[in-house]
Amino acid sequence: MRIVMLGAPGAGKGTQATKISKKFGIPHISTGDILRSEINKGTEMGLKAKEYVESGKLVPDELIIDIIEDFIKDDSIKEGFIMDGFPRNIAQAKKFIKMIDKNDLSLDKVVNIVVDYDEVIKRLGSRRICVQCRKITSIDESQDGRCPECGGKLVKREDDREEVIRERLNVYEEQTRPLIEYYKNRGILVNIQGNGTEEEVTERILNNL
Repeated sequence: MRIVMLGAPGAGKGTQATKISKKFGIPHISTGDILRSEINKGTEMGLKAKEYVESGKLVPDELIIDIIEDFIKDDSIKEGFIMDGFPRNIAQAKKFIKMIDKNDLSLDKVVNIVVDYDEVIKRLGSRRICVQCRKITSIDESQDGRCPECGGKLVKREDDREEVIRERLNVYEEQTRPLIEYYKNRGILVNIQGNGTEEEVTERILNNL
């Protein structure tokens, strides 16, 4: 099973990708997690990506494509993968198709999680990340500002500030939303309502795979 997750920032792509990854036993490739890890480690790639990530802009195509090409060549994804955060625009999507074609692979489904923007802003505004285990959680789920998983300190990500969220949504409208029509025309798009509990959304996705 080879899947791409689509949806606006805060739609729940990462959460659902993690659940589906466990369900099918396939790798979850999150470009956002990869970039944030590189930023935290202060690598050359991280330094290049930092200003884009923290301002809500898309990281340049060439940087992201280099990351994805390394994963596509790895034998661990031959049986399947779930891609979260890539592609982000039509140019990336076309290059991605060429990459997987070259490796004798194909996409099975593109899952587009649909959530209205008021809900997105609410979700991202309450989102926090643990400085220790890196688990992302809502402040409603935390215990006295501590991670429910390990008890570590919770902090707001730079890209979850309201002004950055609005910029991310603008970028999504301009560059990423056109992918919905692109994949619809290829006959592999499924639209999934993202409201409700995580379990309800997961069930909707699984019923469409």
